[in-house]
Amino acid sequence: MYKILVLLILFSSVSFTQNLSTTNKRAIKTYEQAKIYFNSFDNDNALKYLQHAIEFDKNFIEAYWMTADIYHQLNNREKELEFYIKAIEAKPNYSSLLYNELGEAYFRNAQYEKALETFQNAKNFDNLTPKIISSLNRKIENSKFCLNSINNPVPYNPINMGNKINTNYDDYWPLITADEEIFYTTKMIQVDVNYPLSDKNRQEDFFFNEKQADGNWGNLFKIGSPLNTNLNEGAPTISADGQWFYFTACQRPDGKGKCDIYKTRKIGEKWSTPTNLGTPINTGAWESQPSVTADGKTMYFVSSRKGTKGPMDIWVSHLLDNEKWAEPTNLGDTINSDEKEMSPFIHADGKTLYFTSNGHIGFGDQDLFVSHLGDDGKWCKPMNLGYPINTPNEERGLFVNSNGDYAYLTSDRENKHNLDIYKFELYEQARPTPSTYVTGIVRDSETKTTLEAKFELIDLESGKTIMNNVSDKETGKYLIILPVNKEYAFNVSKKGYLFNSDNFVLPNNYNTNEPFVKNIDLQQIKIGKEVVLKNIFFELDSYELKSKSKAELNKLIQFLNENTTVKIEIGGHTDNQGSIEYNIILSKNRAKTVYDYLINNNIDSKRLSFKGYGQNTPIATNSTEEGKAKNRRTEFKIIGL
Repeated sequence: MYKILVLLILFSSVSFTQNLSTTNKRAIKTYEQAKIYFNSFDNDNALKYLQHAIEFDKNFIEAYWMTADIYHQLNNREKELEFYIKAIEAKPNYSSLLYNELGEAYFRNAQYEKALETFQNAKNFDNLTPKIISSLNRKIENSKFCLNSINNPVPYNPINMGNKINTNYDDYWPLITADEEIFYTTKMIQVDVNYPLSDKNRQEDFFFNEKQADGNWGNLFKIGSPLNTNLNEGAPTISADGQWFYFTACQRPDGKGKCDIYKTRKIGEKWSTPTNLGTPINTGAWESQPSVTADGKTMYFVSSRKGTKGPMDIWVSHLLDNEKWAEPTNLGDTINSDEKEMSPFIHADGKTLYFTSNGHIGFGDQDLFVSHLGDDGKWCKPMNLGYPINTPNEERGLFVNSNGDYAYLTSDRENKHNLDIYKFELYEQARPTPSTYVTGIVRDSETKTTLEAKFELIDLESGKTIMNNVSDKETGKYLIILPVNKEYAFNVSKKGYLFNSDNFVLPNNYNTNEPFVKNIDLQQIKIGKEVVLKNIFFELDSYELKSKSKAELNKLIQFLNENTTVKIEIGGHTDNQGSIEYNIILSKNRAKTVYDYLINNNIDSKRLSFKGYGQNTPIATNSTEEGKAKNRRTEFKIIGL
């Protein structure tokens, strides 16, 4: 519609200024009649009168020009090119703008060499403004990029997801849980199957498939009420554990703008009634296409709100401790251009962002890009995913699995009338940091009753909590993402229970196809119960604490501060290397180091004691390195309440 409005203004101004390229009165009169039809959106009559005008004057540039633009509206690319060329042939030095229009037509037709030459010719005119020169330089750069991309294609072999995922309707916005057990899609379906699909007889709804025991996808089901309504829903995102589902809904009674972002939570097998996120996420502008990080604490979304650089920008907001979203911030000049940035997808690693743009260098109509968040908190320059992932057509709805090796997107490559979802192996340079996950069920150790418990993942190097959430209050299920190249402390806690401590070391070469499955049995706080502190570390053959032990020690301090009547004994243990006497002394000194740390952090010494057990109480064999590592441990035991 924007193109049409520009043309209406253009041809109206040509008439008013009387600067036509012909003096033939019959040609001018016929052209003016054609323009009336053009302004009334009657293209058939406009084309007829334009043809007559050209017959009266074979060099009537404006008549050729308007004819070409009408064929552009009609998506007749061959005719569009034909008449732009005729307009220039009539008078080659008539207008830089005409060369620009022809260059864009060549570009849309993927004739990039001709587009490049034509844009360069457009720059040869005198008295061009800096803005026009900048625009032409950008188009020249785009043309060169496309030529190079086609000559150097990236690996790409898309596979149609088949009839378990795709239907005879448009299928788009692929979304998969981190464990790849549930596949969500959005579909444009008929409201009434007795009537043809049309604007008044179509409906956007969510569907899902569950993975079967044989690894294939099961039957397709509507997600149903309360998510699906008689209005349109789409562009969803989901937290890694599958508990929180965010999506876009438009023109709802509780909406703040044309389109807003909503949320719902899955408890057991049921979804809660969706609620509008409200301010500051939603405004009177257009908000859509949310994407949340694996822990559900950060949201990227698209908005046309005040402060955007172009028609649509990508914004980000963080969930505060009071469970409210912070004031969103624009991702800035590196990501957002003066055109449209849309379809953000933040990978499970939390630092790789995929999105579409027609403002960065590319094929022109919403190409796919990737950018990485640096340690300094800044986004790097986006990289175009290349040809043939990107084409002259629009690409959208990219989703990359947590492992980072496979991606899914929407395309009409096999059926020009319907969109399908495709899966493809993502080439190495475009991949995020691979991630795996740990999942299981939290239970009471005695009754095996499932529990809603808090779990958190801590980067031991930095001491920062990078993910935290709660397990499902009905099923006890939890899932948390583990990006590679890190060492993590993983703690699970609940009021009235001892916390559970675990440790994960994931080197760069870790096989992320092997997730961790751990059911967590929490012990009620009772005398005699013990907890192994798996993230207490000492220097080799020493009782000097390593700095990465602080996260676990602070967790123990928190536990003691929350349970002020609890008294504990700190126990040190070794493997069987060295003499019995030496190991007793070493383990005692290590236990005392922890004891001293707690006292120095305001824990009453009357609540604490320590003891070195040496090698006398192993929990695993000492005949393997793995067993010895388990025996070298620090524990605490409840000795009073």
